[in-house]
Amino acid sequence: MTEHPREDAFTQPDPQNARRTRTHEALLRLTERHATGEHRQRWDEQRMPMAPLDALRRVADLAAGSAQPDPDAPPVDTNDLTAALTLVPWARAEFDQLESGLLQMSKGRGMTWQEIAFGLGLGSAQAARQRHERLSQRADT
Repeated sequence: MTEHPREDAFTQPDPQNARRTRTHEALLRLTERHATGEHRQRWDEQRMPMAPLDALRRVADLAAGSAQPDPDAPPVDTNDLTAALTLVPWARAEFDQLESGLLQMSKGRGMTWQEIAFGLGLGSAQAARQRHERLSQRADT
């Protein structure tokens, strides 16, 4: 990635924008280097990167040796691991949104907090309510 000079050397950089850019570059890097199967086909034909969780899983599997790289693919390196770590907050936020939506739909369809707790493997209705509150608060930030 090349550095672009800032328009005004005295204006502080925007850390959120820098994080978004780094996250996007991480996803592109991992897709370019390690996508396989349908992910590779979508990348080659449409330049569509993998979903963050898919990219994380692929790099983790390759690094652990539980998946084999494509014959021409480079080995996982430190930059790939850094890129994967960069994607963790994005993937976690997507998963949190999915879980929060499922909790809301469950309540909307009449499930009790105790039933929801059972589904989540939690010990009490209170634990399920607290989990929903935490997820809602994280989604608001």
